[in-house]
Amino acid sequence: MSPVRLMFVATLLWLTAASAGAQTRVAIPSTSPVSEPIISEGLLSEPQPLQRAIQFVKQRESETGVPPKDGFYPELGGMITGAGWISAGPGYRRRFANGQVLFDASAAISWRAYKVAQARVELPRLAHDRVTVGTQVRWQDLTQVNYFGLGPDSIEALRSDYRLKGTDVLGYAQLRPNDWLSIRGSVGWLRRPSLEPSGGLFDRGLPNALEVFARDPGVTGPQPDFLHTEISGDIDTRDYPGHPTSGGYYRAGAAVFSDRDLHAFSFRRFDAEGVQMIPLVGKTWVIALHGWGVFTDTSNDHQVPFYFLPSLGGQNSLRGYHNYRFHDRHLVLASIESRWALFSHVDAVVFADAGNVAPRIADLNFNHRSYGTGIRVHTGRSTLARVDVGKSREGWRFWFSVQDVFRLSRRGVLKALVPFVP
Repeated sequence: MSPVRLMFVATLLWLTAASAGAQTRVAIPSTSPVSEPIISEGLLSEPQPLQRAIQFVKQRESETGVPPKDGFYPELGGMITGAGWISAGPGYRRRFANGQVLFDASAAISWRAYKVAQARVELPRLAHDRVTVGTQVRWQDLTQVNYFGLGPDSIEALRSDYRLKGTDVLGYAQLRPNDWLSIRGSVGWLRRPSLEPSGGLFDRGLPNALEVFARDPGVTGPQPDFLHTEISGDIDTRDYPGHPTSGGYYRAGAAVFSDRDLHAFSFRRFDAEGVQMIPLVGKTWVIALHGWGVFTDTSNDHQVPFYFLPSLGGQNSLRGYHNYRFHDRHLVLASIESRWALFSHVDAVVFADAGNVAPRIADLNFNHRSYGTGIRVHTGRSTLARVDVGKSREGWRFWFSVQDVFRLSRRGVLKALVPFVP
């Protein structure tokens, strides 16, 4: 996330108030070295102060095809769902050998005292920029992860949380035969995850999940080291992944997690996901469709540890439920959004989500549903702020993010391995 996005979010309300009564449109030329995306004129005339704020961001966007500069930078992203509204920390990058070797390291702490640190070395421009290989070490301390127990019928009143620490050492490679196809592979070693009672700032006073759900797989006893491998392929024809208005994204992957110590928690995971953007009236009215399925399999008497189980709920899936609301071996989700360009850089949204988890694939259904409305503030290339208000049978939920709901951070190999993040 670009530092100026954070500045934009912090001043958004002030700019909106200052724009009252100022409805005159102005033509502001682009200074970006990359051709400016064509965006909708919007249903209403955009206030001049908001236009100027958007232009300020556009002139400094990192998503312009220009590589980020070497040196220190602010790390303002990379946290998992549930970490809190904001995270920040220092980062440093340096290129060697005329850009053929990249070193990058960063650390961050979030609103709820989640902590993440990573360092990686990458060869990003092999085979005429078609192949990338690299290695990464990632450490994390996640202080307040929600858990409600197993199954589609878990009880909201039993909401609890736990703390998860872990270190993952990863080697990865990516092949890009063309501009829309990518094939990724990785192999890594996850050092025994550490489970503790929750901690951090702004303690929510929830029960300790390690006591409430002591019988669930992997909750008690020692945790093993995991050798994990994954391969995936994706097709991406979206115009701009940060704020798509046309095209689609389709992904399929398979992963194997091997318990190297206890020989009780080895399993396999398969997933498939698709997003399709359908422009109905140019870029003024766009329909977004999203589907996702995740399936796990074990041999003999092995089990899937609860923190690896597919989960649903929260700001990127069932938006009328808590984060990590439902856990089980299999997952299915479908979402639809209707987006209208209220102003040139502000979209109004209505959405509906439906999905569920289940212990068997045959038991999957769409019985858990949520619906709601939201606002998207964006440039032509990226989402700057997203607000969603979702309703389910368990009440209302309010979500704020600086990424598009279908940005799909899980598409890369450098993601957090545990817990499973919906």
